[in-house]
Amino acid sequence: MTFEIKEQNGGMLANISGRLDTPAAVKAQQEIVPLLENADKEIILDCKNLEYISSSGLRLFLTVRKEASAKGGKVIIENINDEIKKVFMMTGFFNLFVIR
Repeated sequence: MTFEIKEQNGGMLANISGRLDTPAAVKAQQEIVPLLENADKEIILDCKNLEYISSSGLRLFLTVRKEASAKGGKVIIENINDEIKKVFMMTGFFNLFVIR
């Protein structure tokens, strides 16, 4: 699992790839620090190459959303595959995020 984070159009873009399972989510906790530090901006989580997400991975997304809400930012999730879309629907996450 990798998080590639870069600035884009005044906001932040995170390309997420691989499997965001529990061990990967623990590691990713350190990698998302730039997103949390810039949570007052628009944050795009591009999931085009994300293959799997566990409850720990969902919790990571929620952490970013919570920080953005507190700082007046916005989180947008892009390019989720059908399997991850199902997980988002079952957990209610589909209603928590802007998904495009």
